[in-house]
Amino acid sequence: MDEILETLNSKQKEAVVKTEGPVLILAGPGSGKTRCITHRLAYLILQKHVNPAAILSITFTNKAANEMKIRTIKLLQEHNLKVKSLPWLGTFHASCVKILRREGKHLPYGSDFVIYDSKDQEETVKKSLLELHLDPKKFSPTNVLYTISSAKNELITAKEYVNHAHGYFQEIVAKVYPKYQSILRKNKALDFDDLIMETIFLFQEVPEVLHKYQNQFQYIQVDEYQDTNKSQYLLTKLLASNHHNICVVGDPGQGIYSWRGADIRNILEFEKDYPEVKVIKLEQNYRSTKTIISAAKQILEVNTDYPSMKLWTENFEGSRISIYEAYSEKDEALFLTDTIKSLLNYGENGEKLFQYSDFAVLYRTNAQSRILEEVLIREGVPYKLLGGVKFYERKEVKDVLAYLKFLANPADMIAWERIQKLGKRRSQKFIDWKEKSNLEKSSSAEILDSILKETGYLEYINNGSEEGISRVENVKELRSVAQSFDRLQDLLENIALIQDEVTPEGQKTDDQNNNSVVLMTLHSAKGLEFPIVFLAGCEEGLLPHSRAMTDKHELEEERRLCYVGITRAKQKLYMTYASKRQIFGAETFGAISRFIEDIDKDLLSWEQ
Repeated sequence: MDEILETLNSKQKEAVVKTEGPVLILAGPGSGKTRCITHRLAYLILQKHVNPAAILSITFTNKAANEMKIRTIKLLQEHNLKVKSLPWLGTFHASCVKILRREGKHLPYGSDFVIYDSKDQEETVKKSLLELHLDPKKFSPTNVLYTISSAKNELITAKEYVNHAHGYFQEIVAKVYPKYQSILRKNKALDFDDLIMETIFLFQEVPEVLHKYQNQFQYIQVDEYQDTNKSQYLLTKLLASNHHNICVVGDPGQGIYSWRGADIRNILEFEKDYPEVKVIKLEQNYRSTKTIISAAKQILEVNTDYPSMKLWTENFEGSRISIYEAYSEKDEALFLTDTIKSLLNYGENGEKLFQYSDFAVLYRTNAQSRILEEVLIREGVPYKLLGGVKFYERKEVKDVLAYLKFLANPADMIAWERIQKLGKRRSQKFIDWKEKSNLEKSSSAEILDSILKETGYLEYINNGSEEGISRVENVKELRSVAQSFDRLQDLLENIALIQDEVTPEGQKTDDQNNNSVVLMTLHSAKGLEFPIVFLAGCEEGLLPHSRAMTDKHELEEERRLCYVGITRAKQKLYMTYASKRQIFGAETFGAISRFIEDIDKDLLSWEQ
């Protein structure tokens, strides 16, 4: 079995061969985590002769699960093992579906249930609201569904939710939740959150089923454990309570999803759950330069809520981190674009090095993409957004533009139909305002402000979630655009022209060309890597975000988010900030981010 270990470093080998009892693998960014855990699966099968059906390996995305499956099959085939069966490899949801299908005789809805996707779920919430004589235009189905989902992740049932409801909106949800569940059951349907919750309830109510799977899964492995929520944590704990051969892999330093319900305490307190745990740290980084790793460590070590990780690398020192102070958000976007164009194709010594796809621009909020997109388009640089929608294609932006378009042209029936879909009461308020307003004497920004005030649109889209707040920020960013155009017609004309711009190759900017600069939020960047990374908007109020400034735990998560961004870079990192910025519809004067201040000055180089 030496062959299966020969490509691993000493700590990775230790993690692979430590198969018995609880194991906590703390895997830093770029530390070869996936290689380690796939080799561990192969080692269990080849060396320990464990039946693959006795292994449960869980990760968070189908993409990660498929990659793990492909790598494991390849490893087994390299050792001349014909793959007749594999471990249970999949997401939490996929694993739970498998169990529920098998145990249908214990379920009131049987094993042939259907799984509702997000669209089905929203339609069911809408139907629930109507049956309760509640207006879906007043109580957004999306917002209601988000709240129900959060409750299910905490294992709060429809019956129990009324005891947890605080405030008017949650009291409405307390009425909708039971109706929603009733319709699901009538249709023999489960939503995604039900899959985990119902599996846990099945285990609790039918002990022989729990014992069956506790006995079957002699070895359990969970990736990205810092991202688990309460229901996922409990499911894992229930299944591992027999053999205790549970291996969890993660990095508290990359715990950035508390807004989704992830509880970083699950990994931080793993040693309390399993006092006999063996902790193994994968601290060697294979991705980044020494300079980038040093900067990442200095930013994260200010936090106090995670186990110490001494990241190190044998990679070359690398150039200093470039810091650029822009005088505006447009200047920042131009600097990024000009730098990309100057580095394209050729390196410092004239050798061919980079193409567009080697560059990534990361930012804290979705709204920041707007000016970046506009400048990249005008400079003829192809780009694509990962994990997001282009600014002018976002639903909330298109909604507000529909109001503006109809004001400018009352014959625009496409705009009017979109307005009507936002609710009769909201439509009527808009029309009443339109009749008495003086458009000729009002600027674009003033018109937009009045529409938002009269229709209550911002309140309509904001459910208090990260997504809701992001949607509000996008609408406010549209106001930043409006401030540059006095006449409404000029604003709409400018937006139309931007949307129709093409790249030098004649391809529309929304073409999914692989050779494109990648734009994405920091949250979307986790798990990815790029030769050159730009971290834009590194100023107080953006990174860290203003919402986190007064809360210690939220501020520490912002610091982890910055750490994730920095460690995406392989060769070169740029961090930029603007001394003055028009964002979210207001002009702000920015101070340099405390995260840059935390980096030793000898690691930094100031760009002119």
